[in-house]
Amino acid sequence: MTGDSAIPDRAGAKSGAPPPAPPDGGAPHGTRSARRDARRLAAGCAALTVLAAVLVPLTLPLGWDERVYAARFGPYGPATPFSAPRTRGVPLLLSPVASWSDSVPLLRSWLLLLFGATLYLGFRPWLEVSARPSAVRVAAGLYGTVWTALFYANSAMPNHYTAMGTLAATGCLLRRRPWWGGVIAGLAVVTLMRPNDGAAVAVALLVATVAVPALRGRAGVRIAAVAGGLAAGALPWVVEAYLRFGGVRERLVEASDTQGGMRPVLGFVHQFTALDGPLLCRPCDGDGVRPPAVELWLLLSLLVALGLWSARRAGTSRVPLWTAVAVAFAAAAQYLFLVPYAAPRFLLPAYALLAVPAGLGLLAAADRARRSRTVAVVLVVALAGHLAVQLTLAHAHAGIQERAREDWRRIATVLHEAGVRAPCLITGNSATIPVAHTAGCSSAGPGNRRRADAVVTRDAKPPEWARDWPAHTVPDTYNPGWTVVVRP
Repeated sequence: MTGDSAIPDRAGAKSGAPPPAPPDGGAPHGTRSARRDARRLAAGCAALTVLAAVLVPLTLPLGWDERVYAARFGPYGPATPFSAPRTRGVPLLLSPVASWSDSVPLLRSWLLLLFGATLYLGFRPWLEVSARPSAVRVAAGLYGTVWTALFYANSAMPNHYTAMGTLAATGCLLRRRPWWGGVIAGLAVVTLMRPNDGAAVAVALLVATVAVPALRGRAGVRIAAVAGGLAAGALPWVVEAYLRFGGVRERLVEASDTQGGMRPVLGFVHQFTALDGPLLCRPCDGDGVRPPAVELWLLLSLLVALGLWSARRAGTSRVPLWTAVAVAFAAAAQYLFLVPYAAPRFLLPAYALLAVPAGLGLLAAADRARRSRTVAVVLVVALAGHLAVQLTLAHAHAGIQERAREDWRRIATVLHEAGVRAPCLITGNSATIPVAHTAGCSSAGPGNRRRADAVVTRDAKPPEWARDWPAHTVPDTYNPGWTVVVRP
């Protein structure tokens, strides 16, 4: 059978047939129970938001990428270079607060509210797609307790919003009566945040629309919705490409160069080593992964497989689950095989989509645990271990970043005490860029000897032309070895 009616919206119920009782018990899933499921999902998302607030302090100083986005607004100046790979999506999220206040706790509070709201909006469409609505709440819990999701919950970074846009667009497309506005809005958000992700997700959804018989009903409208969302999100990027970079091709080339050149690489090895951090693994050659962190990939793999198996055994439609897996792979493929470095946040869209079949798999395991004490013990131990690892990593990285980012303020204080004031120019390696911004200065490469007011180094000698300048060590830093030399 083809057409929309081939996708059961509840436990195999076809369009026009009376819906049976859902597999997780209760009355037939009507309007009242749908509202109850939505309220429960909202409560779960609120709880995850509170958990993120507990683990990652609202006073955490802005990271460098966050400063670049926030510096589009006067209170967070001076302005910083906005390179080709960056988009205007995150500044748009920040504008309601950053346009008038420089308070970091206020900005993070706003972002935390956005995290909870988008977490709900991302998983909400799946309540009308999943054969077991309770599995959607479980899926939200699985995604929301991954340490990268928790750490970036109050961050001015694009990846969580890319994940929720991808999740929402896919879910809206798979509904028995697709919600075209949701498809367009979700994909527009993805593309506005990260155009490369938007293109990958759009291609996957278009392929699914053409290749899956159950999705061919109103295929033209589905294709138009996907194309419309991609175009709406890409338009600001395309306009800026012509205004600032000379065209789309030129911007793509410059963006690739900035990222180190996208090319076929074994990027999944880098992503594997970055499972427990650092936040940016560039390069990853000397890094390793602590064994407990591997549990995330193992647990997700097992639960996804169990979810697919349980759907097949129950005779419910497997189209939504397989589509979620396929789109997850498409969203992750560029980071696994093309990008020559790693950041754990890059995989958040894949984790969000894989959480959908994984949630069903976890419920299937819970069903079995009710009949077997051994299975119950194994399941409890596995989940407890998973939560312990993920929550510990989120809190640990928050602490590391809080101390490491404070180094920039300490170095800026030494510069000011040595008489360096704006307008000023600081040189050094790439680590000097956030230091210069914190001190209210501009930054440049080490070749600007004639204009430089100071050189900031770490565990290295200053350039030869500045070695007779007065040197000042920076005390009490998290990363030791910082030295400031100032033009006499």
